[in-house]
Amino acid sequence: MAGKIKKVMPRVAFQRLSNLYHRMAVSYSRIAEEIGFTCMDCPDNCCTSFFRHHTRVEWAYFIKGLDQCPEPLRKRIINRAGDYVRKTGLELSQGRTPDIMCPVNENGLCTLYDHRLMICRLHGVPTFHTRPDGRSFEFPGCFRVREKTGGVKDYAKLDRTEFYRDLAALENAFVGPKVARLPRVNLTLAEMIVEGQPRLSG
Repeated sequence: MAGKIKKVMPRVAFQRLSNLYHRMAVSYSRIAEEIGFTCMDCPDNCCTSFFRHHTRVEWAYFIKGLDQCPEPLRKRIINRAGDYVRKTGLELSQGRTPDIMCPVNENGLCTLYDHRLMICRLHGVPTFHTRPDGRSFEFPGCFRVREKTGGVKDYAKLDRTEFYRDLAALENAFVGPKVARLPRVNLTLAEMIVEGQPRLSG
């Protein structure tokens, strides 16, 4: 039947996701090199940026990585995630955008770097993407990038469109035909950690 979603095993979905992440890394490195961007010695830490994530396949892949951590580290991350959820809830209830360190970060570094989600991987360099409805959106990059590109009219940008499309297709394959009946994922990483593995059925 044309258009029917075929579910794949988690190990297959995770391998495809790993391959997709590798393609992102290659594109990111190319753009960063073209504009002379590096995170080295940055006075800021983008791990305090407030992000929400939207796919169960990335969620499950991340939790798989978390479960492989040494138990003391895993417990610290879960405890920090609970604190993060409480603190961000308070900030949001007061109309403020949270500026709180990610619970996975220790001593300024991501402890689950190989399992970080797409938004974390593509943050920093200037990007753009075109939605299926034809509308385009641009992100100018972090403050260090804007310092480099502020006086430049035409500079390199990373096109996220293909990555979004492929991730959406992978999400469908991971969840299967029930994906259309499940609520949309709209969670911070901390909320994902607190909830554990995502439910794949209603």
